[in-house]
Amino acid sequence: MIDDVRSDPLRGEHAPVLLDEVLAALAPSAGETVVDGTLGGGGYARAFLDAGARTIGFDRDPTAIARSKEWAGRLASGSDDRFTAVEAPFADFEEALDGLGVDKVDAIALDLGVSSMQFDQPERGFSFRNDGKLSMRMDGGRPDAGDVVNSASVDDLAAIFRVYGEERFAGRIARAIVAARADAPIVGTLRLAAIVEGVQPKGPPNRIHPATRAFQALRIFVNDELAQLAAALGACERVLAPGGRLAVVTFHSLEDRIVKRFIAAHAAGAAGRGSRHAPVETQLTASFEPIGRKPITPAPEEVLRNPRARSAKLRAARRTAAPPLNLDPSTYYSAPAAPSLEDIRS
Repeated sequence: MIDDVRSDPLRGEHAPVLLDEVLAALAPSAGETVVDGTLGGGGYARAFLDAGARTIGFDRDPTAIARSKEWAGRLASGSDDRFTAVEAPFADFEEALDGLGVDKVDAIALDLGVSSMQFDQPERGFSFRNDGKLSMRMDGGRPDAGDVVNSASVDDLAAIFRVYGEERFAGRIARAIVAARADAPIVGTLRLAAIVEGVQPKGPPNRIHPATRAFQALRIFVNDELAQLAAALGACERVLAPGGRLAVVTFHSLEDRIVKRFIAAHAAGAAGRGSRHAPVETQLTASFEPIGRKPITPAPEEVLRNPRARSAKLRAARRTAAPPLNLDPSTYYSAPAAPSLEDIRS
């Protein structure tokens, strides 16, 4: 969830990436119920409210929920009555909607990753622009990035960096971290960034910071982001009404691959087998139809305005009237060959 640098004192701190494109895909309108599964700074949610839709925002970060209540109170009279904020991971939104008495919704937006609001809080440990405690947990839980860095084995660290960060120097970085923590625990973001940078070859001055992929990998790992995404997509199929729209903005190739495979699998239908008395295979009706043939990326003007948006991709789909396929998540998500959070806890 990478936000634009434009700000408006009334409407909130940041406007989200690809806002116009998300609105075009979801087309929220008065009388509809829309879910913002990754509330963050609330840019999408406020736009849905402006369109007249009832909006339910989810976020596992208590800071985001608290801030949403602040900006909701500043909205035009009546808008805040159509807004509900729920502190929960987006993977759990189906159960939470049931608790609110909501069976079906008309549109869902998922804006993945970490928000500018989180980046701008050094104490959260998401960024190495300023020194802060290594945490990176969106919900403040444990184990956090500091626990992983200071307790995981060389092999586990290398796997985390290789799988979740697609870092080609994963082994070199893991060995450097283990050597450094033998002298003193690694507690700050700047120290970790320096360790990672110190074992990589010098690159062109305009390339991404050498620690970017390692930090990204730790964040994805400690928040279990890929499994959360797979679970949330399955829930989207069940709660979207016929004709309902889904829009997902990703910032990482692993996330985009899951979304791409999810839409493709559900747009193609699935092979089903009848009873043992009629074993002929049939084709189940597709439960989604793609909106557009290719992912949408930010215009050059948006990337210039906000360099964090450079890797964003938007994929969208429309729910058909067919029953949910309820495909096994392995159809579109393969659990990475990397340690689990339980491995680190033990």
